Amino acid sequence: MNFSLIICTYMRPEPLLKLLDSVKEQSLYPNEILIIDGSLDTATQNMLESNSFKNLQYFKVDDTHRGLTKQRNFGITKVSKAMEVVCFLDDDTVLEIDYFEKLIGTYNEKQEALAVGGYIVNEVDWNKSDHLNQDHKFYYDGWMRTEPARFKIRKPFGLLPDVPPGFMPTFSHGRSIGFLPPSGNIYPVELIMGGVASYRKAVFYTQNFSNYFEGYGLYEDADFSLRLAKKGKLFVNTQAKLSHYHDASGRPNQYKYGKMVLRNGWYVWRVKYPKPTLKAKFKWHATAFVLTAIRFTNVLTTNKKQEALTESFGRVVGWLSLLFNPPKVKR
Repeated sequence: MNFSLIICTYMRPEPLLKLLDSVKEQSLYPNEILIIDGSLDTATQNMLESNSFKNLQYFKVDDTHRGLTKQRNFGITKVSKAMEVVCFLDDDTVLEIDYFEKLIGTYNEKQEALAVGGYIVNEVDWNKSDHLNQDHKFYYDGWMRTEPARFKIRKPFGLLPDVPPGFMPTFSHGRSIGFLPPSGNIYPVELIMGGVASYRKAVFYTQNFSNYFEGYGLYEDADFSLRLAKKGKLFVNTQAKLSHYHDASGRPNQYKYGKMVLRNGWYVWRVKYPKPTLKAKFKWHATAFVLTAIRFTNVLTTNKKQEALTESFGRVVGWLSLLFNPPKVKR
């Protein structure tokens, strides 16, 4: 299948070079690579001029198209007609050598797939299940990992997700793709991480990334996935492996991030459940309260006290804003 790779980048020339070096070594190479650069300087452009990559096209965008969502939509307009699949990668990822071979191969195995996500391997330590069902472990499909504190705290209050990882509970606040184990299996999901995603090109004939999500675009991938999941099937292939290094450059300040966690989180919840029950509403807000309280405690428990405090205040402000100015959800 002919496939295009779109990389939206902002002020990250060095991480981008590491990614492109890993793309160069792929057993299956993209038919085209589109770099959509929203940087305020020329460092990324200079780096690309100093290094040669096959099938690469570079686009520098201005304020009109700057921001993750806008850059992705801009990139889609530049995809060649012959392409059948469009892949997206965050600019701070690094691929294993057969990433595209496994990812694109999924469309042959799952011909009903509208989208396929890759699998990040460097963020969670998994082990084969001990079958003991210990409270400090999360168990899934014959594997186990450490249960994060936020889920252990939610459990006594009846606020644990009641659906598999990659699906959104009725009150949101579910388990991410990081709770799917490195089993080598292909899992059905309704949420795909945008920075390790691929889609059939035909998807974009009727759907774009929402312009509600500006700048950093937190949860814009969840919004896109949930709308797409209403039309067909989405999967994650745990054989399509890569690492994500979460480069700090280009990220918003913690206060803005905290506000986005609450407001954008509420938005995507209502994309999936436009009319939640009273019980679901209570559990959404109860979980938001617990998670905000946990973030406040990080002021005492982490070395990044200022970041924890400013993000916590951002969450509170974002939460209160929902009472007076809730987002208008586009479906």
